[in-house]
Amino acid sequence: MGLNDTPSGERLRISFFGKRNAGKSSLVNAVTNQELAVVSDTKGTTTDPVSKAMELLPLGPVLITDTPGYDDSGALGELRVKKTKQILNKTDIAVLVTDATMETDDSEKELISLFKEKDIPFVVVRNKSDLIDEASVSGADDSSRIVFTSATEKKNIEELKNVIGSLRPDDENKVRLVGDIISPKQLIVLVIPIDESAPKGRLILPQQQTIRDILESGAYAVTTRETELAALLEKMNPKPDLVITDSQAFEKVSKDVPEDIKLTSFSILMARYKGFLDTAVKGARAIDELRDGDKVLISEGCTHHRQCGDIGTVKLPNWLRKRTGKDIVIETSSGTEFPENLEEYALIIHCGGCMLSQREMTYRMKCAIDAGVPFTNYGTAIAFMKGILERSLRPIYG
Repeated sequence: MGLNDTPSGERLRISFFGKRNAGKSSLVNAVTNQELAVVSDTKGTTTDPVSKAMELLPLGPVLITDTPGYDDSGALGELRVKKTKQILNKTDIAVLVTDATMETDDSEKELISLFKEKDIPFVVVRNKSDLIDEASVSGADDSSRIVFTSATEKKNIEELKNVIGSLRPDDENKVRLVGDIISPKQLIVLVIPIDESAPKGRLILPQQQTIRDILESGAYAVTTRETELAALLEKMNPKPDLVITDSQAFEKVSKDVPEDIKLTSFSILMARYKGFLDTAVKGARAIDELRDGDKVLISEGCTHHRQCGDIGTVKLPNWLRKRTGKDIVIETSSGTEFPENLEEYALIIHCGGCMLSQREMTYRMKCAIDAGVPFTNYGTAIAFMKGILERSLRPIYG
């Protein structure tokens, strides 16, 4: 995949952290070879995280983020620090930028502790090394995780990029979306509703990614709407090896697909791909434990214009109330906003997370687990409420 066709959730996320005036923004500009961040001698110029999707050799498609100074003070400073901590939850590789002319202070040590606590690979950059003598630089530290740079003189920028590249997470054993549960020349039918909630002129991201993964596997992808599925299956000989459906059409599709044909959904595949399917299955079963007055958080990882039949604000709440017969309180969140205090909720139902990185989805899941709150996603919850969860898991678990 290239720059323009790599989803944000699939990009390697590299974030630059550090104190005000350590040269973070200048270093970001030097590494990206672009004027991504505003540079000034005034402390605190970067007031909000600034991100840029780009190609960065030798890493490929990445998302570079420049964060506010971590040593900021006052009410506004506390807000900037809070935003910086939020960026940590979606960071794959951290770059701690320090001033080579100054000793490492408590705020920088705290950042290093946070990197280690969250298991984020990181490199420490001693920037402004042009302002100290070469003997200090060469003898300061022999660690491969420390790089002495000068953003203004473009010194050791390539060395820094190489170190960042060496910290890339190993994708060799990463689960594929569907390619590892199908075989070459198998016939896969994808059921894609085209209704008022479908985006105009395009398919949603999980559908695109699934088709791509099927093709890369050497299998055959056939697409149809749920309204034509039954007629298609009658004409197909041989019958398909697997049917993958949009979760909203799960009930009808399950009735139309014979029991001897494997069936699952895009959302269940996405939960597996993002690493939280087991948790999602357990969370979905907690739906039947909901009581009157319980709060349920329905969270989406992206922001979009909500239609009258929106799944998060209309369909899921209706299905929940019908299934449980309880007076449930529904709250919603979207985009980067995710509540800090989750203990007030009895259940969290999240979208598939196609626009979020696996690290951020794992973070949200762990926050729920730490708060003792069941966590599931749209497709898994729908399959449970429609009575077809066990069937939808068979293609994955056998």
